Amino acid sequence: MKRTGDFIGRVMIVMWVGCLWVLGAIAAPVLFSSIEDKQLAGMLAGKMFAVGAWVGLVAGTFLLLHRLIRDGRAALKSLFFWVVLLMLLLTLAGHFGIQPILQNLKNQALPLAVMQSVFADRFAEWHGISRILWIIQSLLGVVLVWRSGLAR
Repeated sequence: MKRTGDFIGRVMIVMWVGCLWVLGAIAAPVLFSSIEDKQLAGMLAGKMFAVGAWVGLVAGTFLLLHRLIRDGRAALKSLFFWVVLLMLLLTLAGHFGIQPILQNLKNQALPLAVMQSVFADRFAEWHGISRILWIIQSLLGVVLVWRSGLAR
């Protein structure tokens, strides 16, 4: 049973970190460079990042619970546990905190695109914060892959 949980944990790490890197470093830039309608590109990227957030929420929750069940209180002393927790908190902040703010700004800007509205500066600020959270999560993901032994 321990081996099965560890295997599922490794799969969750690959899915979560892979999703972070693929969406932020490949999919979103390709969308914005390929689609002339930036509003459409943004909507599609937003939907993909929302799916990625749910992948992170499921993976992070599983990884934390698995480590707590497997290692008990000793899990709280591991770097792995704290990296996963921080990544999970950043995912929660981005998905349930920042993304609703961005969506609200888009809605207020209608019928204009948000970047052609009076809300462009605020949107750019919050989008920048979101990007910083993604960078931090992605770097923590590298630590997670390394600490999990997947990089060996």
